[in-house]
Amino acid sequence: MDFESHFARVGSGKTVAKCPPNQSVFLQGDPADSIFFIRDGRVKVSVTSELGKEATIALLEKGDCFGEGCLNGQTARLSTVTALMDSEIVRLDKATALRLLHDMPDFAREFLAYTLARKAEIEQNLVHQLFNSSEQRLARLLLIMANFGKESQPQKVIAKVNQETLAEMVGTTRSRVNFFMNKFRRLGFIEYNGDLKIHNSLLNMVLHAKPELDTSSPE
Repeated sequence: MDFESHFARVGSGKTVAKCPPNQSVFLQGDPADSIFFIRDGRVKVSVTSELGKEATIALLEKGDCFGEGCLNGQTARLSTVTALMDSEIVRLDKATALRLLHDMPDFAREFLAYTLARKAEIEQNLVHQLFNSSEQRLARLLLIMANFGKESQPQKVIAKVNQETLAEMVGTTRSRVNFFMNKFRRLGFIEYNGDLKIHNSLLNMVLHAKPELDTSSPE
């Protein structure tokens, strides 16, 4: 969805902020009073349990929207959003966003399509989390981060994301992520020397890896 063209028509109620790496856009528990659009950069969405355990549940990038729960009666943020790299974030207050939805039917249609697609993606991620090995889940996550399967050209060199964040998203340990990343590199599926480059051949890991590979010990 082209949020930028719609938000360009907004006068008041819109602000733009530059977020350096590791700066939070909002924190879990903050008032939910606005939606956000990533004009440039990449952010991670994480949640923290009552016991203090943190898990990364999504990575969002240029063109994505977040914080839309406030439009559905959500009063407090259910997650924390943090910049992973230098990012430019557009903020629309709730009243302005609701006015856009009311006054611009084209925006409302596109926004609904976007949120439904996001919901389907979350459900698909849950299925993969439940039924695939951690090796397959890591391979799939790397492919998603490199934009494979999207209409645009694949972005083969992806932004730096540490192995701890990858482990949180995959639902495994950092040592296992390190083991699988070294395996992927050895097999020629990926390259990394500062930046990370993903090859189409990594799809083979998603399609053909056997579940028992997940039980092998990386140590």
